[in-house]
Amino acid sequence: MAEHDAVEVILAKRDGGELSDSQIDWVISAYTQGVVAEEQMSALNMAILLNGMTRREIARWTAAMIASGERMSFSSLDRPTADKHSTGGVGDKITLPLAPLVAACGVAVPQLSGRGLGHTGGTLDKLESIPGWRASLSNEEMMAQLGSVGAVICAAGDGLAPADKKLYALRDVTGTVEAIPLIASSIMSKKIAEGTGALVLDVKVGAGAFMKTLASAQELARTMVDLGTDAGVNTVALVTDMATPLGLTAGNAIEVAESVEVLAGGGPADVVELTVALAREMLAAAGVDADPADVLASGKAMDTWRAMISAQGGDPSASLPVARETHVVNAPSSGVLTRLDAMAVGLAAWRLGAGRERKEDQVQAGAGVTWHARPGDSVSAGAPLFTLHTDTPERFDRALAALEGGYEIADGAAYEATPLILDRIS
Repeated sequence: MAEHDAVEVILAKRDGGELSDSQIDWVISAYTQGVVAEEQMSALNMAILLNGMTRREIARWTAAMIASGERMSFSSLDRPTADKHSTGGVGDKITLPLAPLVAACGVAVPQLSGRGLGHTGGTLDKLESIPGWRASLSNEEMMAQLGSVGAVICAAGDGLAPADKKLYALRDVTGTVEAIPLIASSIMSKKIAEGTGALVLDVKVGAGAFMKTLASAQELARTMVDLGTDAGVNTVALVTDMATPLGLTAGNAIEVAESVEVLAGGGPADVVELTVALAREMLAAAGVDADPADVLASGKAMDTWRAMISAQGGDPSASLPVARETHVVNAPSSGVLTRLDAMAVGLAAWRLGAGRERKEDQVQAGAGVTWHARPGDSVSAGAPLFTLHTDTPERFDRALAALEGGYEIADGAAYEATPLILDRIS
């Protein structure tokens, strides 16, 4: 590998230049090994945030991050693989019903997931509220479960794109999280290294999402689809609305309960709609012809869910943890709920103990927010609008402050629903 030095690479990007392949290969490798200092990588990240990267640079940056670790392969499985990645939102429990549903249709789903940080909940935190369930599996255990059950949701091992782990932590504390080249390469380096044949991206936009505008969400989606396509992964993205939180719950155990309702043939309409839409995309990308709506109605996806939870030590029949304290917020007036702000709800759930402020924090399994109406629903003055759940009642005040101004009830207003799926990018 050609030798470069960090300052030369920083100056090239600072002055709006394109980094060469060898500069990119060197800087990622040297940073992973500790040769490039944190403050130097911080400066380079900021230069990338301000000046952007070309499609070639982003592809090379992603490839260099993949090369920093191991690559998995599912070629030994007797069925195709597909995975889904969501950029994170509030009440986004879609992975839970989606993985078993797609597996029940004949496609293996290796879902390497993460923990929540800030106001967006982590899939692993939700599943860990199920008694006995464990997130960490060896590669051998993961392969065995994909062969027998067809779906696995587990923690990504340290071996996949270790450069990303270091970079992610650095971006978090240097104000460079929003850089689209860095977001796209972070997500896609892990997904490509994971070795899935097909990938469906759920790129969220709106108040409760990372991307606040449709244009920025579309740019991120296009960048990731291009990266996947260039790497030989059949990749498609849906851009979906996150102005309003998904379903009727935000938390850990309460979102698991809602996911099980969906698998049982019920659950909120928006959660069912997005689960089925993403399942259709995953099956099409994997080349399997099946109707996920029929499979969901048949109960097969529920059987797969129970097998998937059991295989990881969980008891799918066990009662889920319930928070010790609840507080009900009643509707202040009668009318139509016209707005429910996803960020306000996510922040309230986080403050109640459903999320963490630092990586090492514990989350409360039972904490979170349930809302009893969705935008477009009629509400009556004095009827319950929200129920807040926590083990630590001193948290209620800050959670209530987060909800203040986070919803609107209008008298006899005509409510115009926004579509859940805003765009499809392939």
